[in-house]
Amino acid sequence: MEGLDALTRSLARRTPEQLAALLTRHAEPLARRPAPTELRGLASTLWSYETLHQLVVHLDHPRLTVLATAARLSQERTGQAAPGPAAPAPGADYQSLMAHRLSFAHLAGEPVPAQDVFTALGVPSPGPARTAAESALHALYDDGLAAPAEDGTIVVPPRAPQLLAAHDLGPFLGDAPRPVPDTIATPEGPTATVPPTSPHDESRTAVAALDATVERLLASLATQPAALRKSGGLTVREIKRLAKAAGAGEPHTRLLLDLTLAAGLIALTRTPSGITALPTGAYDDWLTRPPGARLAPVLAAWSDLWDIPTLTPFGETPTALIRGHDRHAPAFRHALLAALAAVPLGAGVPLPALPFTEPPQHEPDHPTPFADLLRAADWHRPLAVTRQPMAEERAAHTLHEAVHLGLAAHGTLTPLGRALLTDLRSLDEPLAALLPQLLEQAHFQADLTAVVPGRPSAALTGLLASAADRESEGHAVTWRFTPHSVRRALDSGHTAATLLEGLTRASATGTLPQPLAYLVRDAARAHGRMRVVPAACCIRSDDEALLKELAAHRALRPLGLREIAPTVLVSARPPAATLEALRAAGYAPALESDTGATTVERLPAHRATAPAPVRDPHAPLALAHRLLGVPREPRVTEPRDPGDREPEACGP
Repeated sequence: MEGLDALTRSLARRTPEQLAALLTRHAEPLARRPAPTELRGLASTLWSYETLHQLVVHLDHPRLTVLATAARLSQERTGQAAPGPAAPAPGADYQSLMAHRLSFAHLAGEPVPAQDVFTALGVPSPGPARTAAESALHALYDDGLAAPAEDGTIVVPPRAPQLLAAHDLGPFLGDAPRPVPDTIATPEGPTATVPPTSPHDESRTAVAALDATVERLLASLATQPAALRKSGGLTVREIKRLAKAAGAGEPHTRLLLDLTLAAGLIALTRTPSGITALPTGAYDDWLTRPPGARLAPVLAAWSDLWDIPTLTPFGETPTALIRGHDRHAPAFRHALLAALAAVPLGAGVPLPALPFTEPPQHEPDHPTPFADLLRAADWHRPLAVTRQPMAEERAAHTLHEAVHLGLAAHGTLTPLGRALLTDLRSLDEPLAALLPQLLEQAHFQADLTAVVPGRPSAALTGLLASAADRESEGHAVTWRFTPHSVRRALDSGHTAATLLEGLTRASATGTLPQPLAYLVRDAARAHGRMRVVPAACCIRSDDEALLKELAAHRALRPLGLREIAPTVLVSARPPAATLEALRAAGYAPALESDTGATTVERLPAHRATAPAPVRDPHAPLALAHRLLGVPREPRVTEPRDPGDREPEACGP
C-alpha cells in the first residue's frame, strides 16, 4: 500500500487548479466509476487496472518507456524481496496458471531509485536524452501514473508490468523521428515542391463546404427522421437518402452523422415504429450561431470519437450511429496529427488513395514516405499506432477524414489542425478567421434567380428555400423561382403581400425585379381558386367552368370526381391524395379545413430530447476543492453556451 500512500500525498500537495487539470485530462476513464469522495479513493481509481488500461494508450514514447522501465525494475525488486510461488508444472490447470500470474511477485510494489531507471534507459549522464527522460518522469508525476516517495524514489502502479511487459518499446528516444525522409525534410530540399495553394486556403474551402453539408444533413433529419435497424445503426437506404440530401458521399455522411450525434445535435429516440435519429433542441440554437461556433463542437467531437467512421472492415455493412468500440482511435488521431505537425510545407507526402490497398513490400532500409509518417506517429502514441491491426488502412482513412474536416492539407497540418491538436477549446478563433460572417441579403435577378455571394444565414436560407429551388452551390449560392416553388410558399401560409415584403427586405438593392413580382402575383391569383375540403373528399370552387374541366380531365379519372353541385365536386380519394393529383395535373388547389378556413401546409419539424444534460465545465474544479478540503470562493453564474461539451471530472 506504500504506492497508494505516495500517490495520495502527491495529490494532496497540488493546488485545486492543478488537481482539476488532472481530473479533466483523465475525464473519460474516471467517468466510468463513481466520483471519489477522498483523495485516496481517487488514487485507487487512477491505479486500478481498468483505468490504467486506457491511460497508457495516450502516453508518448518517453513517458511510456520510463514507466515500463520503472515497472520492470520495481517488479524485479519485489520478486527478490518476497519470492512468489514456483511456476506451475507443464499442463497445470487454468486456475493454477492465473494464480501464479497474479501473484504478488508479478506486481510492482517496491520503490525504485530514479538513477537506476535512467541507467536502465541508457541515459545515466546529463545530456539532452537525460533531460528528456527527466521531463517524461515529471509528466508521469503530473498525470498520477507515478509518484515520488518521501526518499525521492519512484513508485509506480502495481499492475503496470502486466500492461507493459509484452511490449518491446526499443531504445529510449528523446525526440520524435522525422515524419518525412531526410531528402525532403525541408522545403528547400531537392524533391520539395511548393503547393499552388496554402493550407490556410485549403482549410477555408473545406470548412465552408463542411458547414453547408452539416446544415443540409440536419435539415433533412429535421424534416424526415432516419430509422435505425433493429440490430443498430442506420440502414443503407437511409444513408443513401441522407447523403443525397446533404450533397456528400456516403462515407463522409456516416462521418458527419457520428460527429453530430457525439456533439449532441442529434439523438436516438424510441418510437412505436422503432428507434429513429432526429435533431435535438440544441439544433435550433445551433442554427442561430455564426459558422465558426457551429463547427467547433463538431470538430471537437472528432478528436474524441471511439471509431473511424469512414473505415468499414471487410465483410461488414457500412452503417452509422452505432456506439464505437475502438478505444485506440482518439490516441491514433492525436499521433497522426502530431506527426503531421512536424512536416514542413512542401515536404508532405501524398495521401494513399481510397479504397486502401496493401502497398508492395519494401526493404527495411528503404521505407516508403507513408511508413516514415507512421513511424513518427508511433513515437507519439506507441500503443495505438503500429501495434494495432490494419495500421496503414486506419491511418489512410483517418488522414482523409482530417482533410475533409479542414485539419490537414498538402501532407501537413493546417492552422485549424494545429489549434485542435493544442487545445480543443481554442477552435473558435481559427474558425472565425476561416469562415466569413453569414449574409442576410441576396441579389435578385431578372431571370428569376436569387444569388447569395457567400454563405446565407439560416433566416435567408429558410425564406429562399420556401419560395425557390436551390440551383447551384459553391462560392455563391443560387436559387431559382418557378410557379411551382412560389406555389409551395403560398401553400405554407404566405400571401402574395407577405412573400413580396419578405423578399424585398432580403434584397441587397431593396427592390425586386418586375418578372419576379409578376410571377408571385400570378401564382397568388391562381392559388386557392379551388378548395379541397375533408370529406372523402370534396373540391369546391366559384368557377363552375373550372370544375367541369376537372371532372372531364382524363388524368384525374383515378380520383372518381363527380359533380354534386355547380360549385362542388366529390373525390373518392382522401385530401392528401387529391391535392397531389391536382397539383401533378398542373392546377394550384389550396387545402381548406372543415370550418372553411384555409389550412396552412408546413413541412414537419421533428426534434428529440438530448440523452443527457451538458456537462458542467466547472465540475472538475469543484470536485478538486472538495477532495482537497479547500473552501471554494463563490462565483457569479454566467449563462452557459448549450454547445459547450467540456468533460466532467468523473462520475455522474
